[in-house]
Amino acid sequence: MWARELAVSAPGKVILHGEHAVVLGKVALAVALDLRTFLRLRPGAEGRLSVSLPGVGVRRSWDTPSLRALRGRIAADGDESKSPSIEQLDALREFAGIAAGASAPDSLATLAFLYMCLAVSAKYGDVPSVDIVVWSELPTGAGLGSSAAYAVCLAAALLMLCGAISCPLQEGQSTARWTEEELTLINSWAFRGEQVIHGNPSGVDNAVGTWGGALRYQAGKITPLKRVPTLRILLTNTKVPRSTKVLVAGVKEKILKFPAIMNPVLDSIDAISQECQSVLEAMPANPSPEHYPVLEEFFDINQHHLNVLGVGHPSLDRLCQVTASHSLHSKLTGAGGGGCGITLLPPDTSPLAVEAAKQDLCACGFECWETKIGAPGVTLHSCSSLSAQVLHALAQS
Repeated sequence: MWARELAVSAPGKVILHGEHAVVLGKVALAVALDLRTFLRLRPGAEGRLSVSLPGVGVRRSWDTPSLRALRGRIAADGDESKSPSIEQLDALREFAGIAAGASAPDSLATLAFLYMCLAVSAKYGDVPSVDIVVWSELPTGAGLGSSAAYAVCLAAALLMLCGAISCPLQEGQSTARWTEEELTLINSWAFRGEQVIHGNPSGVDNAVGTWGGALRYQAGKITPLKRVPTLRILLTNTKVPRSTKVLVAGVKEKILKFPAIMNPVLDSIDAISQECQSVLEAMPANPSPEHYPVLEEFFDINQHHLNVLGVGHPSLDRLCQVTASHSLHSKLTGAGGGGCGITLLPPDTSPLAVEAAKQDLCACGFECWETKIGAPGVTLHSCSSLSAQVLHALAQS
């Protein structure tokens, strides 16, 4: 019987440098975004497991015997300790009434929840009767790691409920984090949740959600940076939809067409990522204004490179022009072709300048958040320590 009310949170992510070049073996830097997904655990009705995901319109409840029976089918179809099989996912879809091939966020979120719940409980013991509510500050489908933050929160909560990891929050504490060994286990299960949602994820998003800070990614190898300062940024969603698959294909086509021109561009993006890593690791935790000019130059150069690769967009050009008019430096983050951009906010930037930039960007039809990068990874909270906004959002479900 689970008797405590607690919350778990995990951050989203942005790519600081290395978009598209990373697909070709170059270095990328991914950083944790201080927009978070929150999962609340509360004791539930005996013999039932309930989940509510108000952001995607999911509210489901299952009785424990039905879940145990389904767990038996999942285990019979294959080794539950391996990545999800087609047979396992088909059984889950049938149980949940999800049509084959359904890819809407509500279907994928429900599928990931069921898979992780049953696979974790098959290995570590029954999940007790609880009510789970998940709410996120992250928009879905914007390339900000919202699905990974969800999977990380789920993994941490389910592993803790089954006793596979500790409950590190002591009486009187507001937050706590798990040991490195426990974080590694959380990350491995979160990756399996990401496999349900995305099929073949890189593992970067869930690693950022687990460890926070910043990570270096190259050729499948993920390495946390030794030290990461907390940097203020303006995150802007242009709301222009884009296809990552189409953009990646376009970059490859351009490289094949003009290798002598494009390969040096990729090498330069790689050098920016590596130089930026060195600068970040040498910066103090709370950098002063004089630390920013080199980071701003990296943003400017890399944005030009990404336009050369063909992944820019008029909306992103407009974003850069608007922020430049307020003496701020921006670049796209993620796949490009629309989507999101990030703007550095040095500590000496006046609040009036930030507000004016936000107003001008919103006037373009964009959505803005003033936030930070270098945020902590998955964290356990006492519910009383959460902000009024988060508590209200969780209570609304």
